[in-house]
Amino acid sequence: MVQYDRSTPEKELQSRIIDLQERLEKRNVDGALILQKADMFYYSGTAQQGWLYVPNHGEPLLMVFKEFQRAKEESELKQVVSLVSPREIPETMAAFGYSIPQNLGLELDVLPANQYLLFQKIFSGSNIIDISFQIRMQRAVKSDYEIDLLRQASQMADKVAAKVPDLIKEGMTEIKFAGLVEAYARSLGHQGLIRMRMWDNDLFYGHIMAGPGAAVPSCFASPTGGKGVNPSIAQGPGFNTIKRNEPILVDYVFVLNGYISDHTRIFSLGKLPDDLLKAHDVMLEIQEMVIKTATPGSVAGELYDMMMSEACAKGYKDYFMGACDRRIRFTGHGIGLELDEFPFIAKGQKLSLEKGMMIALEPKAVFPGIGVVGIENSLLVTDNGLEPLTTFSDKIAIL
Repeated sequence: MVQYDRSTPEKELQSRIIDLQERLEKRNVDGALILQKADMFYYSGTAQQGWLYVPNHGEPLLMVFKEFQRAKEESELKQVVSLVSPREIPETMAAFGYSIPQNLGLELDVLPANQYLLFQKIFSGSNIIDISFQIRMQRAVKSDYEIDLLRQASQMADKVAAKVPDLIKEGMTEIKFAGLVEAYARSLGHQGLIRMRMWDNDLFYGHIMAGPGAAVPSCFASPTGGKGVNPSIAQGPGFNTIKRNEPILVDYVFVLNGYISDHTRIFSLGKLPDDLLKAHDVMLEIQEMVIKTATPGSVAGELYDMMMSEACAKGYKDYFMGACDRRIRFTGHGIGLELDEFPFIAKGQKLSLEKGMMIALEPKAVFPGIGVVGIENSLLVTDNGLEPLTTFSDKIAIL
């Protein structure tokens, strides 16, 4: 059996289960069936394929299709059984003393329609309730255990940034440079896979692009896009060559032991034009303004408005967070097991910050035909404000 250096401690899992049960009870939900991998890992400590039933009182029941022995090894839950079909879930629950829930919670924000229809048949006497918001709100506030993992991931992100000067060469293609950075990240323990909750969004490590290539818009929910290597991907590094005196965007995610650190730094082979240096400094000023302002209780949408107002006042309205007609309407996002967790520093968001939330704050200026400057750091919400967990210099690194 595979042995890992780290498994989620039993005490941590128990705390998460109890928290979820309290949220279920408040909504009059008798039990929740967890299927999505990130949620499955969060509550059980394993991402093996199966179904986790969490009653609003009592021990959870983990039913595993594949791979049972690995799930037994990886999870600290007490009740783990093998199951060959979801149709056997009700009788398996009955064997463990659970009654069929009158109100059954499911993750309807991510559950495919065919799975939803299947569970409607399996639990024909139950009312299906969407509990995705309750799960996402719980996961938005990190425990001390999770914060420690996020700190470690952020330290690795800084190491990757520090390695960039050793890897980058003039005339190198973006994709070759990206491959070297990715190989180094893997050597540090990067898990490779970046999980996202948003439907039909994929990301491979992140965005490494140089000069005008970084300002090419794409379908991805990000201020930067990139041409990519072909139209089926249509984002990220491509075959554009790295030249002197242009901004090189290194916007890479580091994932260690499941937890994400999001990190952007700008490099240049030689000095950049003064207007780009000025724009980068303004992005740093906007970041610092939020760091000094945001505390528990700050409203996410108001922080977005403040950042947008400052960018407009400094003359970057048409370039802040994108330069196309469909520029994104957020300036930061939560991170944890997924890249797009709560909270979102976004237009109209009413969610208030809480101690223990993690935010990837990313003020960027995008100039079509020229390139991208700006910053992104992983920040922890504390009683005293935002604490940067990524500490590699925010200034443009002139090589």
